[in-house]
Amino acid sequence: MATKTKASEAKIAVLKGKEAEDCVLEYIKKMNRPFGAVDVSANLKGAVPKAATQKIMVALAERGDLVQKTYGKTTFFVANQANLEDMPSEKLAALEAEVKRIGEENKSLGAEVKSIGAEVAVEIERATAAVHKARAHLEPLRAGTPLISAEETAQLDAEWTKWRNEWVRRRKVFKTLWSLATDALAPQEATDLAEDLGIEYDTPEHGVLERGELCAAGSVLGKRRR
Repeated sequence: MATKTKASEAKIAVLKGKEAEDCVLEYIKKMNRPFGAVDVSANLKGAVPKAATQKIMVALAERGDLVQKTYGKTTFFVANQANLEDMPSEKLAALEAEVKRIGEENKSLGAEVKSIGAEVAVEIERATAAVHKARAHLEPLRAGTPLISAEETAQLDAEWTKWRNEWVRRRKVFKTLWSLATDALAPQEATDLAEDLGIEYDTPEHGVLERGELCAAGSVLGKRRR
């Protein structure tokens, strides 16, 4: 056990002093986008602890290497653009073309995700209506009234299975597309994009339904008849 612990600790060397400061500055210059101290520390795999990263970034900002911006209660740091080397026009044009291409791809994927989300919402509504109908059919059992016909029960089973499987499939498609669309984005940027696209995630009610008896493994409405 002690050997494994020492091996794990040796994988990440914690930097201090000038080395830590140079590491933070080099990373922010390389990425050239706003960062908070928590994100920088996490992206450096803990090589510079969070508390030390915050102090270093503040010191770099006071020295003019970074620019500090505050939005509400959140503070971001970005490399001082005046200290960066000018980029060749050819490389700048190539980057602009790449940004435009990625923007178009994101726009296309966003529209596709939104379309799938609307379809899933409709199908969930239909499935929910089917569940309510099924429960209404089960109420007479508790009152001792005659059972519904085998044909009606079979139809309910088929409809429930069909639409729930379709919902599960489409949810998987959405998660796959969304992962591809947001793979290069920071967590906050992905959250902002979801809000801009009007994406609605599963509600607590959906979670309750998924954990309920209707979605339990091996649960079939028709088999619940007595």
